[in-house]
Order: sequence, then structure tokens, then C-alpha cells
Amino acid sequence: MAEEEKQEKKIIVDEDWKQEAQKEKEMLAAQENAQKQEQEEEEAHGPLPEGNFAALISMLTTQSLFALGLLQIKGQKERKPDLELARYNIDMLETLQEKTKGNLTKEEQTVLANTLSELRMGYVKVAG
Repeated sequence: MAEEEKQEKKIIVDEDWKQEAQKEKEMLAAQENAQKQEQEEEEAHGPLPEGNFAALISMLTTQSLFALGLLQIKGQKERKPDLELARYNIDMLETLQEKTKGNLTKEEQTVLANTLSELRMGYVKVAG
């Protein structure tokens, strides 16, 4: 009976086992490469900017310019303007201007007003 137990514990190495071990090894290597790549991408982007009113204006402005087709992503084909999305982002900035009236610094008011003016002119130019 002791001999039967020893035989059951004996590991048999065959081609299936080798293939499965190789697959596991490849999967682990792929996961490690993916993690390294994600980490490199995070490091390449750098830290996020401070979350403040100017950053919010900048974010909505960038989205508007992208929707108008005035801002392109390097290496991608040129996109057709999405006037509805551009109008939405401009409207969001207008809402911010209305809701923050009297609560902004002079500099913030100026940046927001100038940004809205430029975006509106860009919208008219692209739409017309």
C-alpha cells in the first residue's frame, strides 16, 4: 500500500505539462511587460496640474477646441468638427461665468471672458 501512495505522488512530466508551463510563463511575462508599460506611461505624463478654476477653464477650452477641429492629436487622422459638442462645452463655460459672477478674482474674470470670446469666434468661423 505504501508503494501505491508513492506512485500516486510521482510527478509525470509530459509534453502537455511542458506546454502549459510555457503558456503560464508567457502570460506572466506579458503581464509584467504591460505593468512596466503602464508605469512608463504614467511617468511620461508627469503629475497632474493643481485643481483650480483656471484648470477647469483650460479643460473645457481644450475640449471645445478639439470638438471644433482646431486642435488635433498628433498621429491621428483629421477629425470632422462636432459643432454640437463644441457648443455644449462653450455653454458650460458660459454657465460657469454666470454662476460665479461676483466670486472670481479680476484675473479669473478676464481669463474666462477672453476664453469665451475666442471660442465663440472659433465656433462662428468653423460653423460658417
